[in-house]
Amino acid sequence: MLSDKVILVTGAANGIGAAVAKAYAAEGAIIVLLDKDVPGLEQTYDAITALSIPAAIYPLDLKGAGINDYSDLVASIESHFGRLDGLVHCAASLGQLAPIEHQDPISWSETLHINLTAAFLLTRACLPLMKKQQRGTIIFTTDQYKDKAYWSGYGISKAGIEALSKQLADELETEGRIQVGCIEPGQVKTALFSRAFPAIAPHHLPEPDDIISPYLCLMENTKADA
Repeated sequence: MLSDKVILVTGAANGIGAAVAKAYAAEGAIIVLLDKDVPGLEQTYDAITALSIPAAIYPLDLKGAGINDYSDLVASIESHFGRLDGLVHCAASLGQLAPIEHQDPISWSETLHINLTAAFLLTRACLPLMKKQQRGTIIFTTDQYKDKAYWSGYGISKAGIEALSKQLADELETEGRIQVGCIEPGQVKTALFSRAFPAIAPHHLPEPDDIISPYLCLMENTKADA
């Protein structure tokens, strides 16, 4: 279904991002894997290339990345693959969970930057290359805890992601070439969940591989150019 597509997946070293990347590769897509965790990226890369599907690793720490870093990434994708059909945002930082009066301003700012501002900057950089294709898909990942007490910058950033997704979808609707979606996967057995709920045993939760269906369905609604 995704043969010949080129898809960029953030947070691809582990968790939902890695599961989504491997699922897309199994459908024939060429995956660009982005994360700061190089050993994790290499594990995802090895799993994909074992399927005889090409993939590429692009290490990038979203916390310290600047505008030119995103431009360089897109230029590298265009140079190596000539196109970009999909962008999936799975990277996220939990930051600090605390009452507002006790939140650390630096942690707040970093969490907002990684989860929201970086997603905006990367999307903005990718749009011109994606618009060169007849069809494309951008997927954001949100969370049910966006408006809950003590969820600090993480919750605010996820509320912002939903607003960003809606704005972008409305702006691109008239062109009819790039569809935009926002997926809330629910509670999943990931490292982020374990950090957020250290007292809860996650054995009853679904694995990342179990919740990728919405990511596949939304991406497969677009076909690569003939």
